[in-house]
Amino acid sequence: MRYSPEHKQETHDRIVKKASVRLREKGAHGIGVADLMKEAGLTHGGFYAHFDSREALVIEAFGYAMDRSMEHWRKLTGEAAPEKRLALVAESYLSTLHRDNPGHGCSIPALGAEIARESPKTRKAFAGKLDQMIEMMTDYVPNMPRKAARKQAIATLATMAGTMLLARIAGSNELSDEVLKAGRDSALGGVKREPKVPAAKKAKQS
Repeated sequence: MRYSPEHKQETHDRIVKKASVRLREKGAHGIGVADLMKEAGLTHGGFYAHFDSREALVIEAFGYAMDRSMEHWRKLTGEAAPEKRLALVAESYLSTLHRDNPGHGCSIPALGAEIARESPKTRKAFAGKLDQMIEMMTDYVPNMPRKAARKQAIATLATMAGTMLLARIAGSNELSDEVLKAGRDSALGGVKREPKVPAAKKAKQS
């Protein structure tokens, strides 16, 4: 049976979306192609009709996850004053909701260590998305020269991602909560702390 290009694209997008969640949950090597295709309701044999290799799927899935994180930040900060945006992002990122839902969260703490061991092609793709994320956060640092704002954005993102990684290692207990709180205080630095983001706004990122 021949499917339309639109149907093929919809199927392709469904595979990428499912893969992005499972890879963040189980790691880059924690789930195989057969399982990923099964998650999408397809057979293993149909994989190469959509992707040249497993690496190609992994790269697309990583990119999709990073894009969803940035989209979440845009929605979260869309109506906020410039000086409040970084605080909103940090509060949402360093939350128990994000900690307990890695499959719908940021790819950096979920997959960063594994990406560092992947092929140059995969690392380059991930680095490109990382740079986009840094540029977006740089826009959230007002009243500062661009170079200095970017430096602060990098430090803030590194603190956020590192804190989330440690909080997940610690588990859902008092130590984990302590790590999250310390990370929020450090990530915000000299930025004025804002009230916690309402639960309704802490939506899943994908």
